Amino acid sequence: MDEAAIDELQKELARLEVEEARLSAERDRLHRQIDFGFETAATRERERQVSDERRLLHERIDALKKQLRTQQIA
Repeated sequence: MDEAAIDELQKELARLEVEEARLSAERDRLHRQIDFGFETAATRERERQVSDERRLLHERIDALKKQLRTQQIA
């Protein structure tokens, strides 16, 4: 893989990590809302959606990191 392709993977990884931080902050906010007794059906549903998105994002981040490690070794 050429250097430009590796740079693109690194840029994508950086974008995904920013998105992961945003989702984590939203999830934390929702958890606090639920924990302090302000849970609604909508809050619980949104928390599930955010958690699912976050899990998928982590899988993509892990795959990109693995791909980058493989490319750096090659």
